Amino acid sequence: MSDKPAEEPSSIPEIPDDVWEQFARDTEREIRASAPKEPSARAREVTERLKQNDDSKAKGKKSKGNKGKRQEPEGWRTGPAWQEMNGTARRRRRVWAVLGVPLAIAVVVVAMKPSLIPGDPFHKGDKNGPDAAAASPLAPETAAPTAAPSAVDPETPTLDRPFAGSPALNWADGTAGIVLPKAKAVGAFSKDRVQLALKQAETFLVDANLAPKTLAGSRPAAALAVLDPKQPDMVTRLNTSLSTPAKGHDPLLMFSRFDPQQVRLVGDVVKTRGRITFNEGKNSGVAIHADYTFVYPVVRTDGSTEVTRTIVRRVLDLELLDPARYQVTAGRLSVTNYDADFGNTACQVYDGYFHPDFPSAEPTGATPTGPTTDPYDRSKDIDEGGAGGKGETCGTLSRT
Repeated sequence: MSDKPAEEPSSIPEIPDDVWEQFARDTEREIRASAPKEPSARAREVTERLKQNDDSKAKGKKSKGNKGKRQEPEGWRTGPAWQEMNGTARRRRRVWAVLGVPLAIAVVVVAMKPSLIPGDPFHKGDKNGPDAAAASPLAPETAAPTAAPSAVDPETPTLDRPFAGSPALNWADGTAGIVLPKAKAVGAFSKDRVQLALKQAETFLVDANLAPKTLAGSRPAAALAVLDPKQPDMVTRLNTSLSTPAKGHDPLLMFSRFDPQQVRLVGDVVKTRGRITFNEGKNSGVAIHADYTFVYPVVRTDGSTEVTRTIVRRVLDLELLDPARYQVTAGRLSVTNYDADFGNTACQVYDGYFHPDFPSAEPTGATPTGPTTDPYDRSKDIDEGGAGGKGETCGTLSRT
């Protein structure tokens, strides 16, 4: 028996010869595939030509002070790697994907409701088109102004912009210009009764000066219904002026009317400016004072598109009297004073209609002999400086 210890078996498994041979063949194939290849003659020719071209450009730029730095277009040899560029493109697509959905929703919403855009860029907020952006609405008039409205750049009114070149451009539209004061109790009348009297005065002003039927020559029934039929001769006189107008009883002193056979209103907006106040009257009633100017844009009905404006200022005093003390109809108003001044209408024509003068037509009516006045000036009383359209000596207007 030998003293030499027995050899322990190896812990490394023996690899079969066929596996080693396959490994050697695969390794040799990969080495050959990854080894640099000799460029073809065509490739060497193209490379040499590009190199010569780059060298000639570099020399030309060096002679101009470029210090010989080679300038190569980005993306050719020195540009960013294609994978980096592709990554940037993917990031951009992701950004547009995130922004695109909200942007598309916003476009749809604005298309359905353009008024959501600040500043009303489409000029749809005002019926007079582009004038809306230029005109800032005036605050309601609470006291007599101290001067006439400022001068306005002269512009020719059109069907689309009937108030162009007029101080009335930023006046209120129609009934929006008749702002009632806050009611309070007066004498024997409660706050609610005073409020009702103010609403009756508003009804009279609207029906007499703004109602389309009245402007077209119809009888202002709603206005007449506000007045007390027991007031001596008042309602009778007004009815006579409407049925048989004449110099002695002219309906235009109380109502605005145009001959529908000759002119029509442009659009459906009449500009309004003025104020209404109240206090306790000398007869212990509720005395209501209204002072308003109305601007009417009109056009002839003969197919002409020429626009002109008639300006009418009215002063009206109404009073609600106590039926316990006076022989009056409960709930009706009495007229204590009324006056009017007309701007741009034929002088001394008493057929019950305004007859505006158009720039392209010969003036109608009597020749004006009064002073030149501003029909928009509300700082003076009518007798001090009105347009003079009501009397024998009509004045000349400084603007319409």
